[in-house]
Amino acid sequence: MLMKEIKIGNKILRIPIIQGGMGIGISRSRLAGAVAAEGAAGIISTAQIGYDEDGFDKSEHSCNLKAIRKHILKAKEIAGNKGIVGVNIMVAMKHYREHVCEAAKAGADLIICGAGLPTDLPGILKEAGFPQMPAIAPIVSSSRAANLILRMWDRRYGRTADLIVAEGPKAGGHLGFSREQLDKITDSDFDEEIKGIVECKSKYEEKFGQKIPLFVAGGIFTADDVRHALELGADGVQVASRFVATEECDASEAYKQAYLDAKESDIQIIASPVGMPGRALRNGLIKMLEQGNIPVKKCYHCIEGCNPREVPYCITKALTDAVEGDVENGLIFCGSNVGRINEMSTVHDIINELYV
Repeated sequence: MLMKEIKIGNKILRIPIIQGGMGIGISRSRLAGAVAAEGAAGIISTAQIGYDEDGFDKSEHSCNLKAIRKHILKAKEIAGNKGIVGVNIMVAMKHYREHVCEAAKAGADLIICGAGLPTDLPGILKEAGFPQMPAIAPIVSSSRAANLILRMWDRRYGRTADLIVAEGPKAGGHLGFSREQLDKITDSDFDEEIKGIVECKSKYEEKFGQKIPLFVAGGIFTADDVRHALELGADGVQVASRFVATEECDASEAYKQAYLDAKESDIQIIASPVGMPGRALRNGLIKMLEQGNIPVKKCYHCIEGCNPREVPYCITKALTDAVEGDVENGLIFCGSNVGRINEMSTVHDIINELYV
């Protein structure tokens, strides 16, 4: 096999495949637990994870914290001491720090942070003083960002990343590129960024005497894609969209069917209230937004700095509507290869297909 088992924190990842975090509610305990049970890394998205908890409309924050713990414990139960159970936490979230601490207290093996650079992530955990520290990882989209975060963690906290996720322009959901960059960047351009990240991390590996595994994300669909990432110097891959159309995915059947029905021509880059572009399926919601903003009737206090009177729509409502089955009026994030997903599968079969 080309793929080798990797040490992540104090755990061994037998199959170096990370299932990417997908919110709201797409990757919770059922999917993450099933992925971990195969010996890979199952990732729970904490974004409004408690959307279906009693009292969410009145106390989103407490329901989210409750759900973080619940789904980590449930995923670990499903995994049965195999693989890694981690979380994906958006830096842009209003309660980012509290989500980090709750995930660590609940026993997450790995915390991956994106939608902004997690410059203070080591400090949050150090300040809280947890006896069992989770592994930590940033999501970056360039060698420049990788160098920035590794240098900052080194200087401020005297530590480095346990792994890095390099997310390219073909990824789903929020993207670490401007619209202009998305129009111009080519596959070969991002290949060069991956090589740059490999070079960048090498000096920190030497300094700290540890391997910093690199996982490539965005557009990973086939075993050939995995091989290509490994040839560039990656140690593994992160895959998200392919896991949506699986029996184990936490999304509604209607959401999964939207993936199965999707064509390449249905994919659209949209503006998100998070302040980043996102890749999604064109539907009634997006058509409505082309006519003007959709007034926010209730604020769910999800994004730091979000002004409900100014944003084009409420992202919590849009994503929640979709995961619950309203695929015409909800927001359906997807990767660039969603049009190639045409049948239901299982976590086991997808991992077997991609494990090279």
